[in-house]
Amino acid sequence: MDIFDKINELYDKRRQVELGGGDDRIDKQHAKGKLTARERIDYLLDDGSFVELNPFIEHRETDFGMDNNHANGEGVVTGYGKINGQAVYLFAQDFTVFGGALGEMHGKKIASAMDLAAKTGTPFIGLNDSGGARIQEGVSSLDGYGQVFYRNSIYSGVIPQISVIMGPSAGGAVYSPAITDFVIMVEKTSQMFITGPKVIETVTGEQISSEALGGADVHNAKSGNAHIKASSEEEALDAVRELVDYLPANNQTKPRLKQFELNDETRPDLTDIVPYNATRPYDVKSVIKQVVDEDSFYEIHKDFAKNIVVGFARINGETVGFVCNQPKYLAGGLDIDSSDKASRFIRFCDSFNIPLITFEDVTGFFPGVKQEHGGIIRHGAKILYAYSEATVPKITVITRKAYGGAYVALNSKSIGADLVYAWPNAEIAVMGPDGAANIIFAKEIAESENPEATRQEKISTYREKFANPYVAAGLGMIDDVIDPRETRVKLIQALEMLYNKEEERPKKKHGNIPL
Repeated sequence: MDIFDKINELYDKRRQVELGGGDDRIDKQHAKGKLTARERIDYLLDDGSFVELNPFIEHRETDFGMDNNHANGEGVVTGYGKINGQAVYLFAQDFTVFGGALGEMHGKKIASAMDLAAKTGTPFIGLNDSGGARIQEGVSSLDGYGQVFYRNSIYSGVIPQISVIMGPSAGGAVYSPAITDFVIMVEKTSQMFITGPKVIETVTGEQISSEALGGADVHNAKSGNAHIKASSEEEALDAVRELVDYLPANNQTKPRLKQFELNDETRPDLTDIVPYNATRPYDVKSVIKQVVDEDSFYEIHKDFAKNIVVGFARINGETVGFVCNQPKYLAGGLDIDSSDKASRFIRFCDSFNIPLITFEDVTGFFPGVKQEHGGIIRHGAKILYAYSEATVPKITVITRKAYGGAYVALNSKSIGADLVYAWPNAEIAVMGPDGAANIIFAKEIAESENPEATRQEKISTYREKFANPYVAAGLGMIDDVIDPRETRVKLIQALEMLYNKEEERPKKKHGNIPL
């Protein structure tokens, strides 16, 4: 035997590993409309950029016939490559090998790739397709999960972490994605749940399908556990490529600037998009699209808590994060879910040096017994905490209403906004003119010969004296009252001015956000 025999042996072993669970199981995967782990990696990464790690790792379990059952690649493919030239580390679970079930060495293989991603300051992507823990390995499989969970947690805020659910994700398998920054799900073929339909039926008697319990629609619209929904695996992987393009490699860098040629940056359509009448709804996404670089808005959590809109965009080539009230839903008021949605996005942007822009048009926190008993105080406080804690450039534009505690919470000067702009029709007050007039002038209205006429007069008086941007501007709570058509110009100037902003917070281990 010579060196070439050994080389041939090496390639034979590689081919065996790459075969995964074999042709029959690969065919079954394709029959379900699913790609294999390696096909997913090839589609996601730039051509020819993938470098595999630890392909020959094997489990060491001997019970239950496992000593004669060699799992090619240990049911997961790990390595690194590039997306649009940006280096990334990743894993892809192989459902053709033990149903992608996670065992001790499977978990350690993922953990090893995560450690390298953290050491090199590189984003980490997980392509999840697993039936859960490998039962044959008993408690060792739980240790494997723990290895991954621990790294998800300690590397949170250090490197961006993205999870794509491309099949079942049950039991312990759901906790790793839940800790990561973004979760993408595929319609019809991906599910997440702690306990499956059969267990639920046994314990509670409730009958429900896997899709209705934990499908992409459920987690994108109801639970909020997922951030993006895709109609196919290819669309999900395209979403990852697009998302990575907005993000920095790690918390010590900034997102890459894109070339953008400035021209006439005034936006005359803004005066038509936002109705002067503060009670009329409009779509804040139309406002966002007017002020960002063309076709650059990338919405996150689109189907969850629609009364607030969050997402990434570019302004003059720079990545920014938007947090905006959406008057089309619940009049843009803040409730429990929208508070959680906004707070988490704010904290992500702050972790990764992405400036925050807030478009504010809010009547307040949503009233009701259900909201109060559900903890709106605790959830609403998260927004206050997240904005106050953030040290990235923070800019607010008040387009119409900014009332009460919601005004304070949505990046006001008092909690650390760098710049606050208001349109000339903005109403900034403790509460809306209607409610304020009813309280302040209650006696005069009641004693009037024409109470309704007097009430309308007092509402106008209150609005003129207090519910306008100039009172707040006179107190330094607003930096400038601007022409709506110049909003994009002002944002470009503000971002340029704040590009090198640095701000320290008191030294501490970490704060105690009201979770």
